[in-house]
Amino acid sequence: MKDTRRTLTEPAIPGWRLIISDTGRFWAIRNRAFPRTALRAGAEPTVDADTFEAFVGSAEVSGL
Repeated sequence: MKDTRRTLTEPAIPGWRLIISDTGRFWAIRNRAFPRTALRAGAEPTVDADTFEAFVGSAEVSGL
């Protein structure tokens, strides 16, 4: 069996739990809930992306 886990070379983003799937897709969940006002304004507590750079962009839009 081959170990397909990837090592993330970029620093972790505070406030987000980053998960990399076995296919290499990035998923992240906020460590703490957003206030209701932020959620009503469109902040997303979960984001996903194909690359780390795209994830960072999605997290910034979602209230990094």
